[in-house]
Formats: sequence, structure tokens, C-alpha cells
Amino acid sequence: MIPAPFEYRRAGSVEEALGLLEEGGEDAKLLAGGHSLLPLMKLRLAAPSVLVDIGRLRDLSYVRDGGEMIAIGALTRHREVETNPIVAEHAPLLAHVAGQVGDPQVRHRGTIGGSIAHGDPASDLPAAALALGATFEVVGQGGAARSIPAAEFFQGFLETSLQPGEILTEIAVPKTTGAGWSFQKFNRRAQDWAIVGVAAVRNGSTGIGLVNMGSTPLRATAVEAALAGGASLEEAASHAAEGLDPPADLNASPEYRAHLARVLVRRALEEASASPR
Repeated sequence: MIPAPFEYRRAGSVEEALGLLEEGGEDAKLLAGGHSLLPLMKLRLAAPSVLVDIGRLRDLSYVRDGGEMIAIGALTRHREVETNPIVAEHAPLLAHVAGQVGDPQVRHRGTIGGSIAHGDPASDLPAAALALGATFEVVGQGGAARSIPAAEFFQGFLETSLQPGEILTEIAVPKTTGAGWSFQKFNRRAQDWAIVGVAAVRNGSTGIGLVNMGSTPLRATAVEAALAGGASLEEAASHAAEGLDPPADLNASPEYRAHLARVLVRRALEEASASPR
């Protein structure tokens, strides 16, 4: 449970962090809250040669009203996302999901950008970002910036479309003021990773993100297509596991996860279709 040796560097700005990443090469990793990376390092599943600590970059910790969307800095703590009045008014699904992450200690230290960039299929916030149709703002060497839709961001198990030397700086979330939403999560014990989770928002169209139903965070595209075609909520929910490859582990078989997905998607759609909360 002791990580491999590494060099620790603390960045004082985004520009400095980018420079340190360039110096460290592909073996350099960013450290924000540390709740995802450090356990992997202790298990020797990750062995970066350089850790670039960006946890104190206050410029990346904010929530702003951006007109048609909410701009959330990548280093904004889960607790701030949970309690911020702008998020609560215009993206209540995201505020609720942030409040389900870990325990109070984790929520006061972990960051939304760290959770997104880690790309864990068992994590709740990536599913919420997918359901909401969020966009991720990224900056790379020389200040080169690009926007990545959430639907294109998650590439494989713990793999994203972030390139070496790039930093996730902002999460842009379209406003869903007055929309119906729901988050359903089935786990064995409080604070466990979800065996299956579902984030759903209905705002003219329907967005559904799935937790722990594949090697990446996923959208339930078959359900969304069924609803767009006029299917009932129950009929649409029956497609929740269509085309997916749920994992098998000590908690559940693929068949059980597929069953849970159908049940939880139906519950989420029913709640989201009720009067807006």
C-alpha cells in the first residue's frame, strides 16, 4: 500500500501546471483532490513519475451564471456544487448528485473536475454530466483550448479524450430550470459505489446517464431513442441495457445489472416526468 517513488511539484497557476506537465512528459499526472489517483498509486495500479499539484489553484474554483449555461470551475469542490444556489436553481440534478458523492470529508476535498477527468464508470457525476449534455473546456500546451461534449469525452476504462499535457478547466452545464429530473442509485451500503445508477433529466427531450453499466460512463441511447419515437415510459425503460456490456464483479452479475438498469430507468423516468421539482 505504498506508492512507487515520484516527484512532487506544486503549481501556482494553470500556465505553470502546463509547463510542469510538459517537463514531466507522459508520466506526469495532475493531483487535485486526490481521492481517485492516490488509491490507485497505493495499489501500484498507477505509477506517475511526477505529480503536479493543482489543488490550490483558486482560479479554477467557481460557479458562474453564463446565460444559457452554468460554468463550473474544474477545482470546485463537490460540497460547493451541492450547495451553490445557482446550481440548485438551474441544474438541480447536478446539485443532488454532488451531494451523493462519498461522505462529507470526501465532498469537502474532492473536485468535480477530478471526478470527470478520472472517467470512472462507477462514478455518479460523469453520468449526471452525460444526462445534462455538459461540455468540458480543456486547455493544452501554448494555451490551446478546445471544448469536448460529454458524449465524446469518455473513451475506455479510466480513459478520456484528454491528451497528455492538457488540463480540464471548466464544466459547462446547460440550464434545466424547471425541468423534471431524477437520480436513482442502488448500492449495498451507504457510501458504496453504485451497483447501478441512473441520472435522468426531461427538458423537452430526455437525457439519461448510466452508472456502472459498462467500461465507461454511458448514455442510455436506446431508451432516449424509444422515448423520442413515442414509446411509453415502461416500454422505453425495457431498452435500458440494450447494446450494453455490464461488468461482472462480486456485487452483481451482468444479468442482474441489466435488470437493475431497467427497473431504475423506469423509476427515474416516472419521477422526472412528474411535476418539476
